[in-house]
Amino acid sequence: MSPFVEFIPICPEVEIGLGVPREVIRIVGGAEEQLVQPKTGEILTASMNQFSKEFLNHLPDVDGFLLKNRPPTCGMQDVKVYQSAEHSQVVGKTSGFFAKEILRHHSGLAIEEEGRLKNYTLRHHFLTKLFTLAEFRYVKEESTVKALQKFHAANKYLFMAYHPGILKEMGRTVAIHGHLPFDEMIKEYEPLLHNLMCGPAKPGAHVNVCQHIAGYFKKELSKEEKDGFAILLEQYKEEKVPLSAVISVLNSWVARFQSEYLQSQTYFQPYPLELVEISDSGKGRAYS
Repeated sequence: MSPFVEFIPICPEVEIGLGVPREVIRIVGGAEEQLVQPKTGEILTASMNQFSKEFLNHLPDVDGFLLKNRPPTCGMQDVKVYQSAEHSQVVGKTSGFFAKEILRHHSGLAIEEEGRLKNYTLRHHFLTKLFTLAEFRYVKEESTVKALQKFHAANKYLFMAYHPGILKEMGRTVAIHGHLPFDEMIKEYEPLLHNLMCGPAKPGAHVNVCQHIAGYFKKELSKEEKDGFAILLEQYKEEKVPLSAVISVLNSWVARFQSEYLQSQTYFQPYPLELVEISDSGKGRAYS
């Protein structure tokens, strides 16, 4: 990702003075979860919370966070909660202290754990959301209704794949530009965008979008081509072929019939082609 993304690397544990290497730290349960270092008996909760808040308060505008999975500071989920500093019995799961602050203040951004990115669906969603939010940040920097309209139009089919209902709400917000100043429009539009992309698009929604796009060519395509595409969609629904196979056919039709409108749609390439990777751990395909 480094050729396309500016990283701001941070290790919360080092930042509060734990050093490298360091003794194990863990979250222990009770009336209130605490971050402790069993060997020294030191309670690190206050220093970690203070660092997390100060770091995020001084962070420039970012589009997402990529976290290490499972540490007691950065894990988004499945972080072990122990009975006590002395006992290794696991009594529950939670989020890391640093991750909790991120989720509390930046939940609408692209946030994922590095381990989960081995799953194709989660990786595709994370990259799609990351680069979409980056484009939206440019819209906010430009601060013009025209830029917002262009952004919304270019993402129509991408957003339809995520949630057609929210897409309509976003469209209504863009349509009332004559009655609201730009800042007010953004305040209404941005939460809808975050809500729209809160989880990966479902296969059925992709089928719906692909059928819509194919409809642009219904007069130009032969019966054999239409029938073949219908079979391909069915194979995608049955998980026999990837979505990229379907989109490849649509892309060939867009080029063949020179549809300028569809050529501008981010649905066909929501992030740089160099980041496309077909490998998949096979785990967590139903994650949302």
